[in-house]
Amino acid sequence: MKALIFKGPGQKELADCPMPVIKESTDVIVKMVKSTICGTDLHILKGDVPAVTAGRILGHEGMGIVEEVGEAVKNFRKGDKVLISCITSCGKCENCKKQLYAHCSDGGWILGHLIDGTQAEFVRIPHGDNSLYHLKDDVNEEAAVMLSDILPTGFEIGVLSGTVKPGDTVAIVGAGPIGFAALLTAQFFTPAKIIMVDLDQERLEFSKSFGASDIVNSGTQNAVEGVKKIVGADGVDVAIEAVGIPATFDICQKILKPGGHLANIGVHGKPVELHIEELWIRNVTITMGLVCTNTTSMLLKNVESKKLQPEKLVSHRFGFSDMIQAYEVFGNAAKEKALKVIINFT
Repeated sequence: MKALIFKGPGQKELADCPMPVIKESTDVIVKMVKSTICGTDLHILKGDVPAVTAGRILGHEGMGIVEEVGEAVKNFRKGDKVLISCITSCGKCENCKKQLYAHCSDGGWILGHLIDGTQAEFVRIPHGDNSLYHLKDDVNEEAAVMLSDILPTGFEIGVLSGTVKPGDTVAIVGAGPIGFAALLTAQFFTPAKIIMVDLDQERLEFSKSFGASDIVNSGTQNAVEGVKKIVGADGVDVAIEAVGIPATFDICQKILKPGGHLANIGVHGKPVELHIEELWIRNVTITMGLVCTNTTSMLLKNVESKKLQPEKLVSHRFGFSDMIQAYEVFGNAAKEKALKVIINFT
């Protein structure tokens, strides 16, 4: 089969590799139909994730058709259409019983990280009964791919951890895929205002069609002043960091009102400066984390009912044979005006 292989920092190749096989009785082999590229994949290619070794097949998102199941698998059979979760969970360990699936003792984020991932024609999914979701025949397949990672990440680590409530003012710093996922799902709780902050005016304008009430271009004005001009000098109830660099984290610290919540989603590659000398007296809460995907079933129901339409985030589509080009486009998102890309295997 063909697969996108990490060859070392800065190196990738679309090449032939062996078909995956059932290793444990709980495994499922899935024939891929659609996948995508994540910002984390770009971090891996830069060498920022040393646990990913040369020869690894990348990717942790997608949907497909069950090809083969291990003898202990009860919930799936050959021919089922399935959503693949970015998080693998055994469902039995102490952390899984607390719904901390990201910290499963025999799983967590392993696809495209510690084991071969979904940017291949076939993929082995450990603990299939707990790591796959049935998809109805009429579900939008591109929307389903968005449920592998970015939708539950934006919702769980941004919206839920930020405790967004009706009437809140919310600022989302970063109008990338994760920021848009937080924008879409924050509206479940009817906040009074959702302010998008970014350098890219086109993405900011795009965010209005997704429900943003206000926008702030941090490239043309001071972001902190821009947000406070909209909501008042006290700041916002919830600031969601959706980039992962010190500058955007700093903006979030400075726009929080007393009693506010800073929900950090962005993956940071270096330390940030925490202004605890100013924050402690304002009774703020700061949260961060890796998605556990315990909301995926709920989000899927909203996609099935079309109340949630994350397929609108897709800006580019490629065949699997054009995978290298897809990486080039996604890796130059601002220049290419890319948000999310879809990889079609058929």
